[in-house]
Amino acid sequence: MARHRSPGGQAPSPALDDAPNGDVKRVRGSHRLPAPSSALRGRVVVAAVAAGAFAAAAAGQTLQATSGDSNTDVTPLASARDASAAFGVGGNAPVAAPELLPVARNSDASAEVQKLTDSAEVTQARQQREADAAAAAAEADRLAAEKAAEEAARPDVVVPAEGRFTSGYGSRWGTNHNGMDIANSIGTPIVAAMEGTVIEAGPASGFGLWVRIQHDDGTITVYGHMNSFSVSEGDRVKAGDQIAEIGNRGQSTGPHLHFEVWTGGGKKIDPRPWLIERGADI
Repeated sequence: MARHRSPGGQAPSPALDDAPNGDVKRVRGSHRLPAPSSALRGRVVVAAVAAGAFAAAAAGQTLQATSGDSNTDVTPLASARDASAAFGVGGNAPVAAPELLPVARNSDASAEVQKLTDSAEVTQARQQREADAAAAAAEADRLAAEKAAEEAARPDVVVPAEGRFTSGYGSRWGTNHNGMDIANSIGTPIVAAMEGTVIEAGPASGFGLWVRIQHDDGTITVYGHMNSFSVSEGDRVKAGDQIAEIGNRGQSTGPHLHFEVWTGGGKKIDPRPWLIERGADI
């Protein structure tokens, strides 16, 4: 039997037996390991997958702990066997679908509900304040518009009191009557005939009580025999503003308003034509 030495000084190879008919039969060397079975290769692959899953789970836990989220707890995998079990593999058991692990939460449901309630109440209160402010602004605009309309509609000159015309400007009972009389009951409102400034309000000889108003053109209007007055010296009044009430004080034969008009130079003129020229008549 011939023995052959491998190149490079290796150990002798097993002998080659001479086969009949000149054929050479090769004997397989004893130093080679048999190939692993398919079952073993499958287990190796499964073990590698389980190890990867375990590593991924551990990395996820580390990131979760770093993020500081205390509301979510991740259940750790104790070992590679647990990772294998999570993927439904291990041993000779058939491979099953992955099982989803429940995630425990420690949040208090009642506290979350209270937070939502508080947030809703804050939002509702803010919306109510905004609605109230809008309503107040709208009301202010409405009142301002009404006042502007009233001012626009206010006449420049008005009759100083409602009532019955009883006596005019001129000679009367042997004396000169320097104004006009409007009779009505005590307490009837007396108003400013034209816009101006009150220059006197109080007692006056023959008038009992009077009010004098100087207007922007220098004219002065006089109101006498009043029961009471509601303005003071220096007050600014507009046409139609109440300044007093009809009375029966002083030299009077009955409740009425005695109304006079003085020019800027102090001359007393007939008040009725003066009213008519300015669009007011009784």
